[in-house]
Amino acid sequence: MTDTATSDSMVSAEPLHRSQFRATWRAHRWQKARVSLTGVLVLVALIIFSARLGEVDLAHLWDRLPRLTSYFGRMVPNLAWETLWVDLAKWYWNGGKWLASLWQTVLIAVYATLFGAALAYIFSFLAARNLTPAPWIGIAARRTLEFARTVPELVFAVLFVFAFGIGPLAGVLAIALHSFGALGKLFGDVAENANLDEVKGVRSTGANWWQTMVYGATPQVLPDYLSYGLLRFEINVRAASVLGFVGAGGIGQDLYGAIKSFHHTDISAIALMLIAAVIAIDSLCSWLRGRVIGQEGLRAL
Repeated sequence: MTDTATSDSMVSAEPLHRSQFRATWRAHRWQKARVSLTGVLVLVALIIFSARLGEVDLAHLWDRLPRLTSYFGRMVPNLAWETLWVDLAKWYWNGGKWLASLWQTVLIAVYATLFGAALAYIFSFLAARNLTPAPWIGIAARRTLEFARTVPELVFAVLFVFAFGIGPLAGVLAIALHSFGALGKLFGDVAENANLDEVKGVRSTGANWWQTMVYGATPQVLPDYLSYGLLRFEINVRAASVLGFVGAGGIGQDLYGAIKSFHHTDISAIALMLIAAVIAIDSLCSWLRGRVIGQEGLRAL
């Protein structure tokens, strides 16, 4: 009699347990849905508020969209198969000067990347929390890097153009300073992951702090440093072309002159040259990264 009563109670308790579980699961699911819905509503409200604050008018955008397409249409040159070479020569009528300006843009990016990377290399060890010689030095180094990468290159370029005059020097200094801040942050993060056993091993030989960084930390971080440096070089080529708009040298000055003079086909010719240069530089940097970290490493990535 007792066994029968016990089994009956277990059978009745099992549906009760299931119903409690379903009720708890429904309540939890409803709570998650309510939180998600609240988040979506807040996001939509923020988008609407930011759109009104930024004076984003979709009706105005739709009304002016044909003007944008017509502008791009005026940039397309008249090319005919029968007179293709003549039309191309007319399109790139100033190709020699543009090519020289493009080469100047590349040189601006090269020197700016080298100067910025050299300073970033030094400051990365000062800013790394596990390698800095003193906590206050690490704090000062990180604040310096933050300042350098927070101010846009364009602002630095305007200041340097005012100080040193129109020309590539202002572009080199502006991009180098910003690259110093950006690469210093990336280099510092890599340095913080260095194996301290190797660093301590070099230090135990009597080496000073700088020698320890050169011989103990640098061999570990050098491939990543080079990879980030090449990536920054690609970015700096594009940045150098923009800084020409404020007189910092390079092909940007020719592009700005074409835009200001409404020489639409010149704009497309210069833009295509710049795109081709960026593609070539990207391919070259990819090849160099493959030589440094190995093709197997690239395929693994």
